[in-house]
Amino acid sequence: MKKDVVEVYKELDTLVNKEIVLEGWVRNHRKQKEFGFIDFNDGTYFQNVQIVYDSQLEDFLEIQKLRVGSAIRVVGTLVSSPKEGQEFEVILKQLEVLGDSPEDYPIQPKRHTREFLREQAYLRPRTNLFGAVFRVRSACAMAIHEYFQSHGYVYVHTPLITTTDCEGSDQMFKITTLDFQNLPKDEEGQVDFSKDLFGKCAYVTGTGQLHGEAFAMCYKKIYTFGPTFRTENSNTKTHANEFWMIEPEIAFCDLEGLMDIEEDMLKSVVSYVLTHCPKEIEFFDSFVESGLKEKLEKLVSSKFVRITHHDVVDILKKADVKWEFMPDYGEDIAKEHERYITEYFNGPVFITDWPKEIKAWYMKVNEDGKTVAAVDLEVPGAGELMGGSQREEDYDKLMTRIKEMGVDQNTVDWFCNLRKFGGCYHSGFGMGFERLLIYLTGVDNIRDVIPFPRTPKSCDY
Repeated sequence: MKKDVVEVYKELDTLVNKEIVLEGWVRNHRKQKEFGFIDFNDGTYFQNVQIVYDSQLEDFLEIQKLRVGSAIRVVGTLVSSPKEGQEFEVILKQLEVLGDSPEDYPIQPKRHTREFLREQAYLRPRTNLFGAVFRVRSACAMAIHEYFQSHGYVYVHTPLITTTDCEGSDQMFKITTLDFQNLPKDEEGQVDFSKDLFGKCAYVTGTGQLHGEAFAMCYKKIYTFGPTFRTENSNTKTHANEFWMIEPEIAFCDLEGLMDIEEDMLKSVVSYVLTHCPKEIEFFDSFVESGLKEKLEKLVSSKFVRITHHDVVDILKKADVKWEFMPDYGEDIAKEHERYITEYFNGPVFITDWPKEIKAWYMKVNEDGKTVAAVDLEVPGAGELMGGSQREEDYDKLMTRIKEMGVDQNTVDWFCNLRKFGGCYHSGFGMGFERLLIYLTGVDNIRDVIPFPRTPKSCDY
């Protein structure tokens, strides 16, 4: 009977001494004079299956030529294994090569650097590390959908092509069908975008938030989950030019309610991954980040601290630490500050009420006129994981902020009109999916939690 490896592990008690058929790939092949061992994996489970064969097989010599990376079909009997620490093995009866692999196959059974594996991005899921990373990515995506769907949210597909400026047009990729060798010009000598496909300058989106708010004014609770793009020329471990974002928007929700949702959602997602990817989490704990499992379990059981930006700066200024960047009440906080604050409170921390000058134009200005109802969630080991705010629901106040921040009103007039047509107080947040994966796996470079990363000077495959 044909089985996936995951089925073999789940149905092990009923399969002992039964003949099974497996199809997958050779991870390793250890050959000896009279017998051999094949480490077999089909991608359906983190653990391998050991295939054992000996010289009694008619095609023994041919099987001994089998190379790592080859795709094979195996017919054999599953038996309890005499080897300590190994539950079972499969005694080979027949083997068919479905796809050969050459001697210079790049993913050999040895330790490869992550830098090398980035150059083999189309093959790296076949390694233990990246096999685990991308399975967790899949499970985590499912957990996010399950959480929001089970809590009555509507999933909205916001556009990837937009003319709306939310994050700042200087951070957005421009798209065009114009001929660069023969650009149409207007009377002032500027590029005439009226001749372009959309009749105006268009961008690849940096966020689904604004369009999501339009749907929140109908469905009350919505979320977007999809790719976003930024042009920033940054080569840090946490930045990429293409990444995925989760962005819920909730009508009739203030900042306190938003933090309740953020905390509940994150705990739910982490719990899901711990339950559905136990082998992967154990692997990361052993080989990537010692103590990872304990860190995740602690997050699920902890109560997140809530503190204002002003009070955080108070703590930082009083700390007996020689800062590289001095904390200031009117400034953002640095990575070193994020790390200190999570260690200070020994857990996740919501930082609220940020200086309005360093936050976006759509955030609600507090009564003090100096801060906005914004919140960042800082988590141990990863820093900022989520950023959100209560949105400005007052049309006149929003228009004032747009003028103060120099936003092109023509690109967001429809968004502002939402305040005219039955607008209400509402809030939302964004979470970078890859930032979450870094936290869940301990793999500290965003390039290693995206299947095919797009970063400055790197757009391979």
